[in-house]
Amino acid sequence: MPRLRIRHETTYSYSEPVRFGDWRLLMRPLDTHATRLIEASLETPPGSLKWAYDAYGNCVCHLTPTAMSNQLSVVNHLLVDRYPSPITDISVDNPRSRMPIAYGMADRVILAPFIAPATDDHDSQYVDWLHGQAGPNDEPALEFLKRINSAIHADFQYGVREAPGVQSPAETIAFMSGTCRDFAWLMIESVRRMGFAARFATGYLHSPGQTIRGAGATHAWCEVFLPDIGWTEFDPTNALVESASLIRVAAARTSEEAHPMDGAIFGNASSQLHVAVDVDLIDPEAPWEAPLSAVAG
Repeated sequence: MPRLRIRHETTYSYSEPVRFGDWRLLMRPLDTHATRLIEASLETPPGSLKWAYDAYGNCVCHLTPTAMSNQLSVVNHLLVDRYPSPITDISVDNPRSRMPIAYGMADRVILAPFIAPATDDHDSQYVDWLHGQAGPNDEPALEFLKRINSAIHADFQYGVREAPGVQSPAETIAFMSGTCRDFAWLMIESVRRMGFAARFATGYLHSPGQTIRGAGATHAWCEVFLPDIGWTEFDPTNALVESASLIRVAAARTSEEAHPMDGAIFGNASSQLHVAVDVDLIDPEAPWEAPLSAVAG
């Protein structure tokens, strides 16, 4: 049971002072059987704070800064315990958990939006790649998902990209490279075309060694719903499955709905974004040291 301390700083710098509208922050994990939220606090500029849940059940903070400024800085502090389900202990006896995947009627009604692809698949290079991932009929669904998760990790080159947005699956196939969000989106849209319910997960990544890709910033991965198991984590950037290193903050049907920080400004200023994330493994008996300037969530 690892205990992790997280510090996530997001700063927008503007060329001149601007006024701020409503900003939507996705930075607080839900307290679940897999992630225990010990402490949480936010450092924000003066303004109104309002907490709510979105349609996906994610915890959302609505921030409206009151003063004009040439900077908007938010620092998120978390202390969490992780209890991932060990994938080696998972045994699926349900015959619907073999390829092609089949969900029960009650599940399918709920999962339908997560099964429908959100992008076009007319690109022939992408279609050829999809066909190459298909395995034999009756292949265990979990084995197929682990295989495609590992294939993206092994076959694609990882690179940091500062520009916002996510590449389409066809673009990632054409470039044979991308960021964590591109690899997550490629896997999500690909397994949807094979009948799986999948969603875009965003949060943080604990990087105990130098082989982990995507540390030092927010991270993204794929979650797939499996009969008798439920939502299961797959990180194609690092070939991780149900790992204690993944700390989910939010999940949504598309990447656009899972931005950690998104909002409006009023003015003609240009902007620069700086993001820094530190995730540290700590002694579970160590006391929590909340920042003095933090606003409790």
